Amino acid sequence: MAQNELTEEIRTRLFHLQDLKYRDFESSLNPVLPKECFIGVRTPALRTLAKEFVKREDIALFLDELPHEYFEENQLHAFILSLMKDYDECVERIEEFLPFVETWATCDQLNPKVFKKTKERLAPKALEWMKSDQTYTIRFGIRMLMQHFLDEDFDVKYLNEVADLRSEEYYVNMMIAWFFATALAKQWEAALPLLEAQRLDVWTHNKSIQKAVESYRVPEERKTYLKTLRRKGSMIF
Repeated sequence: MAQNELTEEIRTRLFHLQDLKYRDFESSLNPVLPKECFIGVRTPALRTLAKEFVKREDIALFLDELPHEYFEENQLHAFILSLMKDYDECVERIEEFLPFVETWATCDQLNPKVFKKTKERLAPKALEWMKSDQTYTIRFGIRMLMQHFLDEDFDVKYLNEVADLRSEEYYVNMMIAWFFATALAKQWEAALPLLEAQRLDVWTHNKSIQKAVESYRVPEERKTYLKTLRRKGSMIF
């Protein structure tokens, strides 16, 4: 099957699942893309398609065709990569794909299952992604640390690596804040000193506290203390 034929097959399937009201809603959540880039396919349907197409022997034809035209094609691409079972192939495909990721939604749907079994290889790769000059590559690297290294594989060095990041990109700083809010819920004793030492910029510091205070995983007495650490000063966003 020719490359364009596979993409057209996938696109036809996507339009068959189109929901125009959902398209308008999805577009409103991702204003960086024009409305015509959205088809309007709900996430469960995309996940079902991914499970089908990841088994196709010719799926590389779709994965190689970058950039995609539609938001849902990027979402489907992310779900397919998330189902890959070989670590090396998965990482190679991720690194091909990340430069073409245009929204937080696509970035945050990229959750490779194989990473749960390859954490010793994932950690240095995540730190490498964080050193990128591309917004969503950095965001993805931070999120991999957040998802896989704030529990039994935790090391305080990961907190320091994220705290040292500086960016003017909203979607990077939001992920840093999300990372630290999660760290405050899971690794309070290690994460709190970095907030007390004001290691983050003002906006990200305050956003981290806000998200932690909103979290059901942080006890009320800790929330009360966190509120005392809020800072005044210039805000990035």
